[in-house]
Amino acid sequence: MRSTPSVWPILATYLRPQWARTLALACLVLAVISLELANPQILRVFIDSATQSAAIDRLVAIGLVFLALAVATQAAFIAETYVAENVGLTATNALRADLTRHCLRLDPDFLTSHTPGELIERVDGDVATLANFFSRFIVYVVGNGLLVIGVLILLVQIDWLVALAMGTLAVLGLLVMNRLRSTAVPHWAAARQASADLFGFLEERLAGTEDIRASGATEYVMTRFHERSRRVLRRELLAGVVGGVGFQAAAALLSVGAALSLGVGGYLFLSGRISLGSVYLIFAYTQVLNRPIEQINRQIQDLQLAGAGLRRIQQLLALRSSLTDGERDLPADALSVEMDRVCFGYVPDEPILRELSFRLEAGQVLGVLGRTGIGKSTLAKLLLRLYDPDAGRICLGGGELGDFRLTSLRQRVGLVTQEIQLFHASVRDNLSLFDPSMPDARLRGVLEELGLDDWLRRLPNGLDTLLAPGGGGISAGEAQLLAFARVFLRDPGLLILDEASSRLDPATERRIERAIDRLLEGRTGIVIAHRLATIQRVDQVLILDDRGVREWGPREALAVDPASAFSALLRTGARELLA
Repeated sequence: MRSTPSVWPILATYLRPQWARTLALACLVLAVISLELANPQILRVFIDSATQSAAIDRLVAIGLVFLALAVATQAAFIAETYVAENVGLTATNALRADLTRHCLRLDPDFLTSHTPGELIERVDGDVATLANFFSRFIVYVVGNGLLVIGVLILLVQIDWLVALAMGTLAVLGLLVMNRLRSTAVPHWAAARQASADLFGFLEERLAGTEDIRASGATEYVMTRFHERSRRVLRRELLAGVVGGVGFQAAAALLSVGAALSLGVGGYLFLSGRISLGSVYLIFAYTQVLNRPIEQINRQIQDLQLAGAGLRRIQQLLALRSSLTDGERDLPADALSVEMDRVCFGYVPDEPILRELSFRLEAGQVLGVLGRTGIGKSTLAKLLLRLYDPDAGRICLGGGELGDFRLTSLRQRVGLVTQEIQLFHASVRDNLSLFDPSMPDARLRGVLEELGLDDWLRRLPNGLDTLLAPGGGGISAGEAQLLAFARVFLRDPGLLILDEASSRLDPATERRIERAIDRLLEGRTGIVIAHRLATIQRVDQVLILDDRGVREWGPREALAVDPASAFSALLRTGARELLA
C-alpha cells in the first residue's frame, strides 16, 4: 500500500467541478462577515445618539437601518447554509460513487476478507464525516480569519491597547487549537474502525437470523453485540475527550477575553477617552471575535473527525487490484477455450488445480465432473479472470486471457450459478441490471424465449413489479430462469453453468434444461455438474481429481470406451467419484 497522500488533492478533485458554487459560497461568507462587522457600528451610533439626546426621527432611522442589516444578515446566512450543504452533499456523493466503483474493481480476496457491513460503513459512514470538510472548511477558516483581521483593525481605530489585548488572546487560542489539532485523529480513526466492525457484525448476524435461532445461539450473538457496542462507546468517548481539550482551552481564553474587554472598556470610558457607544462596540466586537474563533475551533474538531475518515478513505483508495487490464476486446462470436498446464491455489503451497490442460473449440460444450472441492468452480473463476493462475496459460477466443479488457471479458463470458442474487428492485432492473437503455420489448422477448411469458403476465405490474429482497415471493426455478435471462440479454460468447440446476426438483429441472438448450445455441458452453443427467448435451467431458485432470475427451467416445472413467461413472451412477 502506498503512503497516505495529502488531503488537498482529494479536496480539489471533488470541489473543482463545483467551482461556481464554491465561489458563490465564498461570496456569501464574505457578505455575512461584512454585515456582522457593520451591525455593531450601527448600534454604537444609536447608543451615542441616544445618550446625546438626538431627535427621535434620527433614532428611528438608525433602528430601521439596523433591522434591515439584521434581516440581510439572516438572509445571507440562510443562502450560505443552503449552498454549503449543496456543495458538501454533491462532493460526498461523488466520493461515495468513486469508492463503490473502486471496491467493485478490487480482487475477490479483498471482498471476501471484509464483510458487507464493514464496507458499507467505510463507503458511507466515513464519507459522511467529510461533508462539513468539503463544504465549509476552507471557506470558513479563510472567512473567519478575515473576520478576525477586520475586528482587530476596527478595534485599533478605537484604541490600540484593546486591539493588542484581543489580538494576543486570539493568537493564543489559535495556537492552542493548532497544537492539539492532531492528537485526536488516531482516536477517531480507532472509533471509526470499531463502528465499521459493529456494522459488519450486525450485517452477518442479521443475514443468518434463522440459523442463529435454530441453533440456540441468540444469547451468544447478543453478548458479542454488547461487546462490540461497548468498544464503540469507549473509543468514541476517548476521542471526544481528547478532541475536546482544545475546545475547552479556547473557551477559557475567550472567557478571559470577554472579561478583559469589559474591564478595558470601562477604564477607557471612565477616563473619558471613549464614549459609552464605543464601550459597547468593544464588547460587541469581542463577542464577534469569539464567534470566528469558536467556528475555527469547531472546524478543527470536525477536521479531526474528518481526518480519521479521510485517512481510512485514502487507505482504501490506495489499494490496487493485482489484475492488470488488457487492451483488446474479445471477438463477437462463440469463443474457444484453452488451458495449458494451469496451476492455481487460494493459499500459497496449497494448489487446487494442478497442471490443468484442455482445449474446447468454439461452439462446443464441455461437461466438467468431479467431487466437491476439487476445483470446478475455481475453473469458472479463472475464466472470468476473478483470479490469475499461479502458473500456466489460459486462452479465450484465440488470445491470452490477460490481453483482453476486463469489461469486455465480463461482457462476453456469462456465468450462472445455483446461488441467484436478486435485488429489491423491479423486474426490469433485475433483468437489465439497472441499465435504462435496455428496451422493454427486448426484455419481454427474452422472457418469452425462456418460458417466463406466462409468469410475467401474472405479475400485478408487469416489468414494473417490485421483487422482494433476496428473491422472496418467487420460486427457485423462476429465479434461475431470471438469471438465465440476464445472461441471454448480454449475448455472451462463452456460457458457464456452475451446477445451475443442482437444487431443483425434477419437473422444474426439465424446464430449466429446455432453457439451457436455448442458451447454448451458437455459443461455447461449460457445464459444471454433480449429476450425469445434466451433461448429456455436452460434446466433451473433463473429469477432475486430486491429481488434476483424470480424463478428458469426446463424450461419445468416452461413453463407449469400457476402460474410461466416464464409462465407469455411467455404469455406477457416479456414486464413487462424485460423492
